[in-house]
Amino acid sequence: MKIEQIYTGCLAQGAYYITSNGEAAIVDPLRETHPYLERLKRDSVQLKYIFETHFHADFVSGHVDLSRETGAPIVFGPNAICEFDCITATDGQEFTIGNIKIKVLHTPGHTMESSTYLLIDENAKDHAIFSGDTLFIGDVGRPDLAQKVAHLTQEQLAGILFHSLRDKIMTLADDVIVYPAHGAGSACGKNMSKETISTIGNQKTTNYALRADMNEAEFIEEVTDGLLPPPAYFSMNVAMNKKGYDRFENVLHLGMRALAVLEFEVAAEETGALILDTRKNGAFAKGFIPQSINIGIDGDFAPWVGSLIANVKQPILIVCELGQEEETVTRLSRVGFDNLIGHLAGGFDAWAKAGKEFDTVNRISAEQFATDVKIGESKIIDIRKETEYSAEHIEDSYSKPLAAINDWVKDINPKEHFYLHCAGGYRSMIAASILEARGFRNFTEIEGGFHAIAKTNVPKTDFVCPSKVLK
Repeated sequence: MKIEQIYTGCLAQGAYYITSNGEAAIVDPLRETHPYLERLKRDSVQLKYIFETHFHADFVSGHVDLSRETGAPIVFGPNAICEFDCITATDGQEFTIGNIKIKVLHTPGHTMESSTYLLIDENAKDHAIFSGDTLFIGDVGRPDLAQKVAHLTQEQLAGILFHSLRDKIMTLADDVIVYPAHGAGSACGKNMSKETISTIGNQKTTNYALRADMNEAEFIEEVTDGLLPPPAYFSMNVAMNKKGYDRFENVLHLGMRALAVLEFEVAAEETGALILDTRKNGAFAKGFIPQSINIGIDGDFAPWVGSLIANVKQPILIVCELGQEEETVTRLSRVGFDNLIGHLAGGFDAWAKAGKEFDTVNRISAEQFATDVKIGESKIIDIRKETEYSAEHIEDSYSKPLAAINDWVKDINPKEHFYLHCAGGYRSMIAASILEARGFRNFTEIEGGFHAIAKTNVPKTDFVCPSKVLK
């Protein structure tokens, strides 16, 4: 028996590849199927089942394409209704893969079809669980995403989750391994660990939601406290995972169309496409196509695309570094952005060499900021998360998280200058591009963000451990 965790940092997502005696199973695969097909070929095994822990909201799963390409059936837990062929398993149902078994444990609460898959090894011993979004390392799944579909409140869903954890998960042996669907950085939980593997015993002692002395009311209060609104694209990804989607190869073909400068310009005008520039923030600041939005491929690209663009049907034109076209298209497809018009052949350099108009961002170093800023007089906008801001920030700065930019941008006075920063420059350049696209030029963005500013003499608040902020 072999278990391989295939972890994708951009989405903080774990898929699982399991083999035993010539057969294989895959749990929660990503959109592109070639990594799994290559493993199957390498190991000379047949894919017998594709297990889905639930209808994912934060990414488009590869279950439909993978089933189409291998003939392996898709398995969901109870209550799942698909618009494609799938097995809706019953609670306790077992599936055999080689010399091992996968047992379905229905664990609703995150969603009503959410299920945990228990792996029983060759010796009939409970070996591991693939817990999806029911149990994370250090946290549990948020109970607010399925409210409309389930016709339940988040408090009612949290109560259901409480019993799923106590009745199905915590009754397992302490040495059972926990393989979750996500780690730190995912929007599917609020306080996940950076660790991506644990055990039931460890979680019983370290996970706040599994405290033995916690009653249902306390669980509901703690799990629902501090939940931020889910990103707008979540519901669209759920729909794609339920109904199916276009083949990944078709999406890749669209995005890989290389458009010369004139073709790109015409396409932008005729389609109303959003121009998405995925270059590093430093390169973008020095020059970019007017109205384009910068979300760098080298950061949390897919989640920010989903959160800020939101509508997965939005037509998109891509500007990227040479050689990163396929990676960009792949990452967009993972969160359902399939309406791709193509990419700029030759990248931004081709645009500049053609003599086309371009914009820049007024960016200064942290040292220059320290010289220029007047604390108490200058306006400073900190676009980090509220927890980051609460832990430590520049004195007299304003907390305006990037995720809420569509709300706070309406309050900006276009005649009042302000400084803009995040933690390291990635998010502040996203914000700068959105602001410039909406006509604002009255700001200065700070290179290196708070990490760089903290090394200067700019006054800061006392540091408070983020773990205390979250409590």
